[in-house]
Amino acid sequence: MTNNSARPLSFDVQVDGQTPESWSEVLAQFDDANIYQTWAYGAVRWGPRNLSHLVIRREGQVLAAAQLRIARLPLIPAGVAYLRWGPMCQMPGSVLDPALVIETISALRQEYVKRRGLALQVIPFAFSGSDRAAAIQSAFSQSGLHPEARLGHYRTVLVDLSLTPEMIRKRLDQKWRNQLNRSEKNGLVLEVSDGREAFREFVGLYEAMRERKRFETSVDVNEFGRIQVLLSASAKMQTFLARKDGEVVGGLVCSLMGDTAIYLLGATNERGRELKAAYFLQWQAMLWLKAHGALGYDLGGVDPVANPGGYHFKSGFGGAEVAQSSLHAISGGALGDMVLRGINWLRQRRRPSSKPMVLAR
Repeated sequence: MTNNSARPLSFDVQVDGQTPESWSEVLAQFDDANIYQTWAYGAVRWGPRNLSHLVIRREGQVLAAAQLRIARLPLIPAGVAYLRWGPMCQMPGSVLDPALVIETISALRQEYVKRRGLALQVIPFAFSGSDRAAAIQSAFSQSGLHPEARLGHYRTVLVDLSLTPEMIRKRLDQKWRNQLNRSEKNGLVLEVSDGREAFREFVGLYEAMRERKRFETSVDVNEFGRIQVLLSASAKMQTFLARKDGEVVGGLVCSLMGDTAIYLLGATNERGRELKAAYFLQWQAMLWLKAHGALGYDLGGVDPVANPGGYHFKSGFGGAEVAQSSLHAISGGALGDMVLRGINWLRQRRRPSSKPMVLAR
């Protein structure tokens, strides 16, 4: 469906009508594309019937896009449109246009709040202190979206991969670098693959580690396996495996879309820990990601309280610790306000606000 009402004539706003293939082609045009905006992620997490897609074009050229989850409440005409890590507005090699961000947020509000009568929640793919965060914050304010301040923010470490490999290594913490040096003398062999067999081997390693450590996590490794099957070839997650004498002793999984890679999953066995496989794998992953166009590497979340060991490990990468821009919302009316309050209450029950979300371990 194309809806041009109340939009400038120079823009065309298309709502829905996408297929997995056409949406994959749209994502491939953005530097701020990410796995959470893929059809595969949305279909596995929420079901394909609960997805909605909005694309903004000018003279046939895609300028912005967003995938949302639509959740309607039974018996009453209310619900929420939920946008995770979007909208996408950054074209390769271009500077983010604040006016385009405003246009995109306005289009989202027009479609989902005004036309459909839903509350709108947006978690942007932007981190504190960046020009992108400032532009999105301005667009939120001008469009009437307000921050949900009570909810915990996703905090992570961002590693700058635009530097030379020598500079990236120099920025590593000295103790972290010493462990890397030790790992490189242990005869570990690297394998990188986007295939099912590599991911299957990783799952076995990961589940054995979870059984051994019995840690809590919001990550469902098998769910990521189902997502991997549905992802287009260009969006497949990459599995990095470290072998010693043919045995898999460590592995990690990351996603590279646009110009930023995201660390999603990691695991080692006892032998891998002795061989410092995690250091070897992360360093090799950074080199691989940089060689394949990544300018930044998001280490998948940090939490010094709930996971001090993971925080210490990720702090050694020499990256910048940042907070994601907060979730913003707009209700459109009293019923929408009630929906948002209910959603926030449920989130508070599931995750205390003092604990930021951790994606990877």
